[in-house]
Amino acid sequence: MGQALGCIQVEQSTVAVRENFGKFDNVLNPGCHCLPWCAGSRLAGFLSLRAQQLDVRCETKTKDNVFVTVVASIQYRALADKATDAFYKLTNTRERIQAYVFDGPSVPNLELDAAFDQKNEIAKAVENELEKAMSHYGYEIVQTLIVDIEPDEHVKRSMNEINAASRMRVAANEKAEAEKILQIKLAEGDAESKYLAGLGIARRRQAIVDGLRDSVLSFSTNVPETSSKDVMDMILVTQYFDTMREIGASAKSSSVFVPHGPGAVRDVASQIRDGLLQGKTAQL
Repeated sequence: MGQALGCIQVEQSTVAVRENFGKFDNVLNPGCHCLPWCAGSRLAGFLSLRAQQLDVRCETKTKDNVFVTVVASIQYRALADKATDAFYKLTNTRERIQAYVFDGPSVPNLELDAAFDQKNEIAKAVENELEKAMSHYGYEIVQTLIVDIEPDEHVKRSMNEINAASRMRVAANEKAEAEKILQIKLAEGDAESKYLAGLGIARRRQAIVDGLRDSVLSFSTNVPETSSKDVMDMILVTQYFDTMREIGASAKSSSVFVPHGPGAVRDVASQIRDGLLQGKTAQL
């Protein structure tokens, strides 16, 4: 109805292009405008100044001959001061941007791993190329993002297997190191335990020797008629019966066959005495 009366309304963030007898006449800003159609004025169309987004999937090959699909997201908008160029110089803006994205990526100069690490650099290179190209057509590139780099499915599976193998190797090394530390600690604990046990045995034997010496000296002093040999025989008899009592008192002891009787003690004493004499002879 408004156009029939020669009036149009231009929305916010939008401009309208007016022509006069088919020739560009003016850019109409948001608001109400009169178009005297009887004088040859007409509305050529509207141009949005809002930012728009275009997602582009571009298949390319890396420097190490791996085919990948680069997913780029381009945000762009028409410039108000270049609305004429944006309206008249391009028929399909999206196709033009896609064409520059296909020609521009620097992925072929990078190996696959480097491409993943340099997404921001790739996005910046694409943005610079688009900015130079689209500024002639009245468009501004707001931002360019490399959303994803998708290698071939077989390559992706191989990369996952390599990553898994690497992590398993690290885990195996860590497990082996932990087992090594455990064995070292067990060995250190065993050595310390044996060392302390040896100290205990040595102290016990020293106490036994000290006790025997004191017993011999005390008995010899109190009973002058006895010799050291008599005292040692008596002590050996006492030790023999103490040993027999310990064996019999143990609930878990096995059957032990030892000679028993008065002669057995004499034999034990003789063996000990002979051993001492042989030791002295060897030292000489």
